[in-house]
Amino acid sequence: MKIAVIGAGHVGGNLGTRFALSGLEVRFGVRESKPELLARARGASASAPAEAAAWGDVVILAVPGPVAVEVARSLSKELEGKIVVDCNNPLVWKDGPVWNPPAEGSLASAIAAAAPGARVIKGFNTFGAEFHDNPRGCDVFFAGDDAAAKSALCELATRAGFHPVDAGPLRNASVLENLAMLWIHLSTVGGRGREWTFKMQSGL
Repeated sequence: MKIAVIGAGHVGGNLGTRFALSGLEVRFGVRESKPELLARARGASASAPAEAAAWGDVVILAVPGPVAVEVARSLSKELEGKIVVDCNNPLVWKDGPVWNPPAEGSLASAIAAAAPGARVIKGFNTFGAEFHDNPRGCDVFFAGDDAAAKSALCELATRAGFHPVDAGPLRNASVLENLAMLWIHLSTVGGRGREWTFKMQSGL
């Protein structure tokens, strides 16, 4: 499957690079050329966001949370029928991260409303960019209503070195966004740093 990554910051750049180095077709959707990123993500290409979204089978939205819904709305035609992964978090900072969802109840639900033809999945949002770059088998939670889309995304995540976990329907995107608030809190004001992730443990 072809993976389009809209955004090339720490999360989008690292995640797209990880997929590219795992042998998958990747195209970054960016407004400006990114020669250093393309040199690191060997085999990846870049084009304007709308062109990348139209090209991809899977479209990863890795843009700042405050603009994610508007970006999805602007690309709604290109996103129709595509697996769209929301890896952003809606927050404000008040002595630490505070979840600040839109009226739809989660950022993922707002994106689904802005691009109604898309198959929206929440994921890749509960850990830092260091693990997007080098997952080390970390758990990645996916919430969405399209079972086939989640299954396809789980296969891609496994190939890239993640351990996918089905986190239920799209309504659980709000749970994953709150889990991200806890990770950000512990990693910053909690003083634990960024080199850790939430991990499911069995066999107790």
